[in-house]
Amino acid sequence: MSDQEWHIAKTHPHQPGQSAFRSILPEDLCWKPFAAFPPSARLAVVVGEPSAPGPYTIRVRVPSDVKLMPHRHPEDRVYTVISGVFYIGLGGQFDANKLHAYPPGSVIVLPGNTFHYHWARSGEYVTQVSAIGPLGMEYKDSHDDPRNAEVPPRARRNP
Repeated sequence: MSDQEWHIAKTHPHQPGQSAFRSILPEDLCWKPFAAFPPSARLAVVVGEPSAPGPYTIRVRVPSDVKLMPHRHPEDRVYTVISGVFYIGLGGQFDANKLHAYPPGSVIVLPGNTFHYHWARSGEYVTQVSAIGPLGMEYKDSHDDPRNAEVPPRARRNP
């Protein structure tokens, strides 16, 4: 593999249908904010393009004590817990008593359009999510959706 091919391999996620052998190391992931997540949560694309039709794999990192309020995805999803403890509850109302804790190595299959919620209750967690895109995310209560947060008006300049 040439230096240029290696650079492209490290900076661009593998796309379905590519014939090149690829490996993705944890240090190669590019963690970015995701508009539908709380500001401190991060998403990294591992394989594919989540916004397009087709298979994708992402990783989600949520810091300690952050909650993702009830939401759903149109696509079926397979979660694998990479690190930390992943707390997930089912339903359209957040209820800490209905959370289930999954340790690293656990696999959770979530059917599409199932309302659920998460809480990084005992510390940061990282999950890997595989699905067929496009990725969608709809909050049960639109007030919980960070994309609907009121944007402060721009500062006015004095003439």
